[in-house]
Amino acid sequence: MTDLPYRPFADDAAIHHVGEGLLARTLPREEWTHEAHLGATLWLLRDRPDVNVDAEIATIISRYNESVGGVNDATQGYHDSITRAYVAGIREHLAKRPDGEPLVAAVNALLASPAGRREWPLRFYSRELLFSVDARLNFVPPDLAPFSAAC
Repeated sequence: MTDLPYRPFADDAAIHHVGEGLLARTLPREEWTHEAHLGATLWLLRDRPDVNVDAEIATIISRYNESVGGVNDATQGYHDSITRAYVAGIREHLAKRPDGEPLVAAVNALLASPAGRREWPLRFYSRELLFSVDARLNFVPPDLAPFSAAC
């Protein structure tokens, strides 16, 4: 058992399992954790140039949610502003990582960083704005600081 505030990935295969399961909509719902969201997104950004994350991430996650019985609406499911905040943070994280680094090292370093924490988007957004219906359904720019301010 670990005392870490996150669950690190054991190896690259575990990240591929999550990312491929997300795309194929075969990942068991209980495996779609905060860590899985970040690991899959980092994998997509770094290793899947065939996926246009900016254009496709909302559809990818929304369809996955629906495939496991979830609902994407004004109160649950896909949250556009949170997702876009993490995409920005993961991009910034990747820009600082060494070339050729193993995937598992990049993902686990992200999870250990401030950008890997569940509350990270609250550095940029007030709680009221981030958890508003508009921010869930559409990207809303941050009201406290630009993403680059804490990446």
